[in-house]
Amino acid sequence: MNQSKLSLAEKDVQHQLHPYTDARVHQEVGPLIIERGEGVYVFDDQGKRYVEAMSGLWSVALGFSNERLIKAAEQQLRKLPFYHLFSHKAHSPSIELAEKLIEIAPVPMSKVFFTNSGSEANDTVVKMIWYRNNAIGKPTKKKFISRLNAYHGITTVSASLTGLPANQRGFDVPLSGFYHVGCPHHYRYAKPGETEEQFADRLAAELESVILREGPETIAAFYGEPLMGAGGVIVPPRTYWEKIQAVCSKYDILVVADEVICGFGRTGKMFGSETFGIKPDVMVVSKQLSSSYQPIAAILINDKVFEGIADQSHTMGTLGHGFTGSGHPVATAVALENIRIIQEEHLVEHAAEMGELLQAGLAHFSEHPLVGEVRGCGLIAAVELVADRKTKAPMDVVGKLGRYLAGRAQEHGMITRAMGDSIAFCPPLISTKAEIQLVLDTFSRALDDTDRWFGLGYNQSLWHQWEGYTHKS
Repeated sequence: MNQSKLSLAEKDVQHQLHPYTDARVHQEVGPLIIERGEGVYVFDDQGKRYVEAMSGLWSVALGFSNERLIKAAEQQLRKLPFYHLFSHKAHSPSIELAEKLIEIAPVPMSKVFFTNSGSEANDTVVKMIWYRNNAIGKPTKKKFISRLNAYHGITTVSASLTGLPANQRGFDVPLSGFYHVGCPHHYRYAKPGETEEQFADRLAAELESVILREGPETIAAFYGEPLMGAGGVIVPPRTYWEKIQAVCSKYDILVVADEVICGFGRTGKMFGSETFGIKPDVMVVSKQLSSSYQPIAAILINDKVFEGIADQSHTMGTLGHGFTGSGHPVATAVALENIRIIQEEHLVEHAAEMGELLQAGLAHFSEHPLVGEVRGCGLIAAVELVADRKTKAPMDVVGKLGRYLAGRAQEHGMITRAMGDSIAFCPPLISTKAEIQLVLDTFSRALDDTDRWFGLGYNQSLWHQWEGYTHKS
């Protein structure tokens, strides 16, 4: 076929392998091609506008086409488009960003290490802790505990921390030495009559039992998102983090807070650790760090962790880890400007205010016959759909309701995300009252469509029509 006559969609199908996509279905339905963005909206190649209710991937805090971020990138590109941080080299944007991150951290931190993504950062944290424990004479303290339904990335090591089957099936992960305890989702996993506090007690006891089973001298760290994102926007039950941290402290186990989704205002405070009372030894940030205008992530470590790493690097003659793009000058310049804007425009406080509107608006759907639970915190939320409210049962296959509703929302001009049957909301921090209302109104229309579809009963041909939804309206 003459390549010049192919449409962009046809070229995409012919040449690209997409992440988080069924490759065979994609060959049939093709892509939704996004051409440009402005504020909280994106536009496809046909000119149709969509409100981006997911901030892209939980990440575009300042919305699309922010002129200050564009200018920061352009200025840095003209001044110093690239330099590295290897072997005692540095540049001003990375130094200033590291200083800013230490300044705003919710607990005392000592040093910042930059990577290009959250997955790389979490992979690096595991290596750093192994390295540090070798240095301090604890060579057996190498195992990590995270949670079922957690999301910490998709490199081989970070996917081992992740607790989602889709990120592990077929990839030969998790690696040995990675363990997963219960998901802190009260609605799904609490026993009948069990309060949030009692559920938290049980989860803390489970963590302690795993530690004792494996041996406290073998457990290096407990890994957790303050609020779980890709696992379904799971808000921890009351007293959960207090009790988990008490167990970790008892057995000299480090606490790592994965703030990749929660950081920089998403939960109504600068960091999710502040919202949920976490005092981590290590923090990982990304996504809203630069509003995803540039790929960047950062690891913050306290002095307890740094000292062992520093000693080991001295013994070895170098810290033998780093990336070409670690602390990239353009990425760090954009991230620094991004944080300035968040602070100057009081967007954390604004997110808390808009979050109240979002949470209250979604709560109005709580009694809908297809809604099992509405949950969230600040400007992040989820609505879990069920086929039977009493039993909390899904349709015959988990995810059918969620995918159908997400498809209808897209047709109505809103991009959201179905995580199984949970519909996620994560609008940009700059969202106005009117834009939050637009998200709610569009969800209402999509829910009405789903209710009508579901009310017809499961129709095989109708389902296949939506399973192969072409993204075109």
